[in-house]
Amino acid sequence: MSIEYFLNSLYLIKPEIVVTTFLVFVVLLDLFSNKRNNLLPFFSILGLLVTGYFVLEQFGLKGLAFVTSDSRAMVSVDSFSAFFKSIVVLSSIYFILMTVYSKEMEETFDRTGEYYTLMFGMVLGMFFMISGSDLILLYLSVELVSLSSYVMAGFAKNSEKSSEASLKYLIYGALSSGLMLFGISLIYGLTASTNLYELNPLLIVSEANSFIFMFAMLLIFAGIGYKISAVPFHFWTPDVYEGAPTPVTAYLSVASKAAGFALLIRLIKVSFIAEKDTFGFWIYNPIFNWQDFLVIISVATMTLGNFAALWQKNVKRMLAYSSIAHAGYLLAALAVLSDTGLVAVLVYFAVYLLMNLGAFLIVIFIKNKTGSEELDSYDGIGFSMPFLGVSFTIFLVSLTGLPPTAGFIGKLYLFIALVDAKMFVLAIIALLNSVVSLYYYIRILKHMFLAKPSENSPKEELSAVQFIILFSLVIPVLLFGVYFSPIVELAKNSILLLGF
Repeated sequence: MSIEYFLNSLYLIKPEIVVTTFLVFVVLLDLFSNKRNNLLPFFSILGLLVTGYFVLEQFGLKGLAFVTSDSRAMVSVDSFSAFFKSIVVLSSIYFILMTVYSKEMEETFDRTGEYYTLMFGMVLGMFFMISGSDLILLYLSVELVSLSSYVMAGFAKNSEKSSEASLKYLIYGALSSGLMLFGISLIYGLTASTNLYELNPLLIVSEANSFIFMFAMLLIFAGIGYKISAVPFHFWTPDVYEGAPTPVTAYLSVASKAAGFALLIRLIKVSFIAEKDTFGFWIYNPIFNWQDFLVIISVATMTLGNFAALWQKNVKRMLAYSSIAHAGYLLAALAVLSDTGLVAVLVYFAVYLLMNLGAFLIVIFIKNKTGSEELDSYDGIGFSMPFLGVSFTIFLVSLTGLPPTAGFIGKLYLFIALVDAKMFVLAIIALLNSVVSLYYYIRILKHMFLAKPSENSPKEELSAVQFIILFSLVIPVLLFGVYFSPIVELAKNSILLLGF
């Protein structure tokens, strides 16, 4: 690689360089200025804003970074990656704000340096998960995200649930990591390549054993499915989401899931799709039937997630199963294998970011007052804390997919993609699952507005900054429910340069 190509590659990974730089600065600031630890959240937000600026610059770009002498590119830079990186940056900013206003995290104040260092490590790993175009780099990125996640899930070390969550997360993560690495080794043995762009033409002319190849792809999907909480790789999700500090739970449910889906989409689109038919549907290599596989995983994921949530009495655990169900909806849109389905995935993720982070933010504010996440502790909250009660209602209605909220637009484009592909059975299953989800979301509203508040019900005492943070999520959920063309246009433009 010449110096010119190397410098061009550095130019293309400016967001990753900024993240790495601020990671080092956070370590140094924490090391030499212990008395100024309260500055770390603001410094970290500054780093994310600078990163976000360089991410926005990448919309409309199409480039390959770190191209080796045999024309293998390690990193792809395009609007698709910029879209998902934007989701990661926004999620990270809200993650910091949630941490600052969570009483649950106050006891970890003496370790804020490690906390934000781990966050930047996760961001760096997720960025390379989103942009990586080589299986080895993708595996290392998944591991970087996972190792940081394990520690953050158990960061509240005085809590037994947090420690249990971290241990379970580590065990399941280690297993899925080993499966993914074994799958990658099989792919390399069959094709002598781990580069996504090289796999496509190699698979077309390859005479590789189809059974071994399918087995290898299943192993690789095990690693990806673990990140996106897809059935049957979801077992860690409920326990980890319930036991981890709530800001970490919210972060894993959005940012980590977004990076996992970006990885899966790029793998399918770049390595298995060579062209589109006249109707815009992708023509994939028959060596692995992605559509049928994704349909099966999607149905299992959304059904198990929704039905398991029905019996939950802990709100965080209920939202964990809800997150699994939403992964099923996203997989259903991806299973269409068309540009319309991909647009539906991006639109869904944009609104999912708002409504899911908003729901967890309400959980944090209520726990600050009640000290509990159990459903019974929400009795009468709608009367004693009306602003939080109404805001939570908006987020839950949006998560259900009802108008006039942004969640309805996400579901609408999902069903448009399924009907356009004549996948009517899958559309009906997704619709019935949405009806099931309405029941357990309504349970929360029942406790907030139909149950009598106790004499010791907490009063609503939010600071001006907390009101602003909550409003910044509530208003877009309502606004994009009636004026959604900017998100749709951004999603359409973000997929134009993906793949071939």
